[in-house]
Amino acid sequence: MSTAAATSTTARTAASTARRLPGTIRLGLVRGGVELVQFLRERDSMVFGFAYPIIMLAIFSTVFGDDDPIVSEGVTVGFAQYFLPGMVATGVMLSTYQTLAMSIAVERDDGTLKRLRATPLPATSYFLGKVFLSLVTVLAQTALLLAVAALAFDVPLPEDAAHWITFAWVFVLGTAAGAVCGVAYSSVPRSGRSASAVVVTPLLVLQFTSGVFFPVTQLPGWMLDLSSIFPLKWIAQGMRSVFLPEAFAAAEPAGSWQHGATAAVLAAWLVVALVVGTRTFRWRRHDDG
Repeated sequence: MSTAAATSTTARTAASTARRLPGTIRLGLVRGGVELVQFLRERDSMVFGFAYPIIMLAIFSTVFGDDDPIVSEGVTVGFAQYFLPGMVATGVMLSTYQTLAMSIAVERDDGTLKRLRATPLPATSYFLGKVFLSLVTVLAQTALLLAVAALAFDVPLPEDAAHWITFAWVFVLGTAAGAVCGVAYSSVPRSGRSASAVVVTPLLVLQFTSGVFFPVTQLPGWMLDLSSIFPLKWIAQGMRSVFLPEAFAAAEPAGSWQHGATAAVLAAWLVVALVVGTRTFRWRRHDDG
């Protein structure tokens, strides 16, 4: 066989192989399956992540119960019903921002990211895998939380399509913003060992200042103004518009649910975090060049 013929055959073989390579989305789904299997194997982390919102709902509802109802415009709801939206919002941020920021920081520190970067796996597929994991876990966690709230604490769930549509877009925007923020923030911890403190502390503080653990009427105005910069406050407010009677809109800082502002802030965080993450994401440790 001549050199030209051999070269032609090699080129055709390479082209055929290239055409058979899976696409970016398919590889992302495969990577997402790997991420999900790894998550399920870490049973302590999985159980804690799913149980945290439920445990907090149970504790606060038991401590306060019907003896301390929340009232707005003459309408009364039990503490469990008022507390549920904040726990849904917290679950979204736990399964997106916290999970992604911590796991990526650890993978960077132990060299996993460096090794993956040396493989043919596209960077986009890696991130799609992380987003897939977050989406699956947040859907399962939220469904479990709503089931426990309805069955164990008699929290009434919406019965009309309008409220569930609001739930859907707040949930989707909140999940997307939280996931992208988690990827962007993952470059902040300088090591895997410091990731837990660096990632968890800001979210924990925001839970206290964003109307998650306390009614917004009990929080200082400056605290709510500061918290309104971040996504958690808006996800919680959007969820309150779903699970609370319309009369409770008057108890919000602006006297309304502010759906337009909620969508704008979450979309802004999605875009800003995407830009920042694209520019600052690191595949190597800080001390590895």
